[in-house]
Amino acid sequence: MFIQTEATNDAGVMAFLPGREVLPSGQADFGTAEAAERSPLAAEIFAADPAVARVVLLADRIVVTKAESADWQAVKPAILSAIMVHYMTDQPVLNSGTGNDDAHGDDSEEVDSNTLEIINEITELIETRVVPAVAQAGGEVSFESYKAGVVYMRMSGAALSLKGPIENMLRHYVPEVTAVRDHLDACPKPGLNTAEARAIQELLDQQINPSVAMHGGHIALIDVKDDIAYIRMEGGCQGCGMASVTLKQGVETAIKEAVPSINQVLDSTDHAEGENPYFQPSKGGAASPFG
Repeated sequence: MFIQTEATNDAGVMAFLPGREVLPSGQADFGTAEAAERSPLAAEIFAADPAVARVVLLADRIVVTKAESADWQAVKPAILSAIMVHYMTDQPVLNSGTGNDDAHGDDSEEVDSNTLEIINEITELIETRVVPAVAQAGGEVSFESYKAGVVYMRMSGAALSLKGPIENMLRHYVPEVTAVRDHLDACPKPGLNTAEARAIQELLDQQINPSVAMHGGHIALIDVKDDIAYIRMEGGCQGCGMASVTLKQGVETAIKEAVPSINQVLDSTDHAEGENPYFQPSKGGAASPFG
């Protein structure tokens, strides 16, 4: 059995891909070893190393958050071993009688027929329209989950720069959709519930993003830990040669002035993936590959 690993925008979070289905639908989120008792797979991962802080089970991957002080070089082998043992012993991912969790907590939730119909519409649009367009632009995208109007998708490469057009297209055909987010954004981040994070988000919404939107860009707040704010530069900002200047001379300065307790702003974007970073404006706005 070969298990792939995949780094994320957060250095403390890593995805493990066992090469087979993890959950048939939705996701299950476990923030403690006690909560993971209903999942033999998650329980084994928690037991593998005390540095494991959270386990999220998705359709084809297991997303693990480690303790801040831990090193992946020491933690990763134990997690890989736990996952391999689980699948080789044919244990269930979830104990019989337990449901999948929603995108934000440990409470299980039944998917009603209306929600299932919405999910079917979303997945069909993604497979028939989004995937081909994103692939042509040099990216990859897949559906992960849907919760309360938000579509969580796995996006890489050019897909992140096309998130706006993807969201507009899905909202046009499926009115229940209110937003599209990267699936890793569904993982709970306590730092986003702080006064500092709320102040930064207000600054981004009211001052910074209206300005960068004129160039087809968007800046998202990913997390706040201690005195560090983590952001992701999307759309026209991803792959832009001036991104580091924009961050240092503009965004970081503004954030530090608005929130003096923040001493550093780190960009979690992989700018190397921004092959075609700019939206080409037209009279009707930014051009979209979805028509």
